[in-house]
Amino acid sequence: MPKTGTTVSLPAQSTYQSRIADYWNAEENPVNLELGKIDDLYHHHYGVGDVEWSVLDETDPVRRQQRVTAELHRLEHAQAELLAAHLGPLTPADRVFDAGCGRGGGSVVAHQRYGCRTDGVTLSTKQADFANAQARARGIDDKVRYHHRNMLDTGLPTGEYAASWNNESTMYVELDLLFAEHARLLRRGGRYVVITGCYNDTYGQASREVSLINAHYICDIHPRSEYFRAMARHRLVPVHVEDLTAATIPYWELRSTAEHLVTGIEETFLSAYKNGSFQYLLIAADRV
Repeated sequence: MPKTGTTVSLPAQSTYQSRIADYWNAEENPVNLELGKIDDLYHHHYGVGDVEWSVLDETDPVRRQQRVTAELHRLEHAQAELLAAHLGPLTPADRVFDAGCGRGGGSVVAHQRYGCRTDGVTLSTKQADFANAQARARGIDDKVRYHHRNMLDTGLPTGEYAASWNNESTMYVELDLLFAEHARLLRRGGRYVVITGCYNDTYGQASREVSLINAHYICDIHPRSEYFRAMARHRLVPVHVEDLTAATIPYWELRSTAEHLVTGIEETFLSAYKNGSFQYLLIAADRV
């Protein structure tokens, strides 16, 4: 037992979060890295939109791989642009927060669109270092910065952010803790946006497919209803909700053909989306 008055040093992250950090520090998945090499925009999420299926007509195997990779990256970039479009209106004077920033692509997209200052946070030192190197290479490191911090307790200043978001990172944390931190960081009227996979709790408990996705990514996918309940508890009022499930299925159908990129989880995602037990959702909410 510590003596009375002694300050106890607590870890910045839980044991579970340390496991997640270890996972991403070791991760070298081609589906993340090869796509990013196309234009040095590295996205750690999935894609939306209509596929240009003619890429599969390419007869040269090397060229076919290149075209499929480029098409998947185009769809992932379209998803990042869709999220960024819901953050505004923003100005270069505004500051925004990217929770679970990965290798940094989303923060760059937001900066390119609005000229705003961006703080990205990740549990992975490797990702933060990589993303900061990319910002320096682009000459935007005075505006776009990445930090090795916990998105649940960032230490960033209260009320200084005009917008914030999570792009496929909410399944690694408790929603109440997460939304409390976003509400603290956002100024009144600030905009929060999330794109996430969630399980459809009108079907009951999480399906077998959702459980397999959880095991694959060491995560805990939340039910759809909990997003709205937790937002209401933390002064985040939805102003736009969009079901992107139909828009993401073509991405997964194309990805399942990419032998050089598949991870083994593609058919599980497709089955979950098509049987209705899993949904891909965008929610934009204002901080009141």
